[in-house]
Amino acid sequence: MAGDPARSGAAAAGDAFAWRFLAPLFMGSALNPINTSIIATALVAIATAVHVPVGRTAALVSGLYLACAVAQPTAGKLAEQFGPRRVFVGGVLTVLAGGVLGGIGQHLPTLVLARVLIGIGTSAGYPSAMLLIRLRADRAGLSAPPGAVLAGLTIASSATLAIGLPLGGLLVDAMGWRAAFLINVPTTLLTLVMTLRWIPPDPPRTHPAGLREVAQRIDAAGIAGFGAALVAMMAFLLSLPAANWPALALALLLGAALVAWELRVTRPFFDVRLLAANLSLTRTYLRFATATLCVYIILYGLTQWLEAVRGMSAQAAGLVILPMSALSMLLARPVSRRNLVRLPLVAAAVACLVGSVGVELLGGGTPTVWIVVLTVVFGIALGTTVSANQTTLYAQTTAGQIGTASGLFRTFGYVGSIASSAVIAIAFRTGVSIPGLHAIGWVMIGVSAAGLVLLLADRQTMRLARA
Repeated sequence: MAGDPARSGAAAAGDAFAWRFLAPLFMGSALNPINTSIIATALVAIATAVHVPVGRTAALVSGLYLACAVAQPTAGKLAEQFGPRRVFVGGVLTVLAGGVLGGIGQHLPTLVLARVLIGIGTSAGYPSAMLLIRLRADRAGLSAPPGAVLAGLTIASSATLAIGLPLGGLLVDAMGWRAAFLINVPTTLLTLVMTLRWIPPDPPRTHPAGLREVAQRIDAAGIAGFGAALVAMMAFLLSLPAANWPALALALLLGAALVAWELRVTRPFFDVRLLAANLSLTRTYLRFATATLCVYIILYGLTQWLEAVRGMSAQAAGLVILPMSALSMLLARPVSRRNLVRLPLVAAAVACLVGSVGVELLGGGTPTVWIVVLTVVFGIALGTTVSANQTTLYAQTTAGQIGTASGLFRTFGYVGSIASSAVIAIAFRTGVSIPGLHAIGWVMIGVSAAGLVLLLADRQTMRLARA
């Protein structure tokens, strides 16, 4: 019918979001999840090439995690202040630099620096894309989230996570470990060309008078405090089970100082007032963190177990995990297109709990087909939790907040991934084993149950069938 608002909204979205506008945004957003996991299959080869123990190459993983956790909301803040297209382009160029540096690097510190650059650069993609999409939707007069567009962004920015494992295995087998870095060169160049040609320039903005005004506008002190507190907390988590209590004390001290500072400034980086006033947004962050912890444990912990206990190759283990990514992609589109909230969030929480129980039941003789079924269960969790929480986030924030809010959304995901690294390190501290995997399963059951309770207790979200 001509007067159907749903049809009118879909037509407006179609006019506003042509494929040329979306293609560079999706490609730039996909760089982060793929780079997060692509390194996993190259760690052994890198250790051999640069003559270090395999354990030291963990810095290549944790370095990118830490860079992303700080850079995601920072990029969102910069996009709000200086223009999302400018920040997006700057991020692509930073990834290009990191890819080149890693491709020619000869020593582990150089490779860690390359991974940090890649983490910083890829972090600009998602929050900048969310802001560009929100601004265009507002200009098109869309009252509801553009579901089809958010579905594509979900697939690009999160559901592609597990693709990095088999892709990394193929690249390392065919071209050597440097391919895990150099793959960023052609992808960033293509993304850069598409961005410059197809995304309109940012409107003119008032330029800051100097470095001091720049620091005030982006809350540089808040960014530094947030990063320092995160580093200290990460040092504590990765020290477990031999707890580094001074690191925890420092993290708590820096966290308290950060809160006190952010309550004073007019343009806070970590908006404590927003989180306190918008408890639904805070719960969205926490739900995402708990689900991400479980998914990353499957991505890295189960992969290690398959290789060490089941004797699979890195490529075969990556292929076992691949259905998780494939199903999450299939689910993300219908969930986001319909702006669904309650049903997919419940499905994600239940899938995490059921899958965690499945991890507890794994053994040395478990048929591979049942392990694949287990990854499919977590594919349900990944596809629904990212899509529904992203839609909820879009509806819970304004255009002026969505850049930083989207960055913090991804940061909470990285907090979950960092916590998963600590859980895996503790469980496998004396070697990868079945008892260690079962210990991980109990942790996952507890976290999943907490996530389900957190959702069911959120009356506002449970009343929201769709955004």
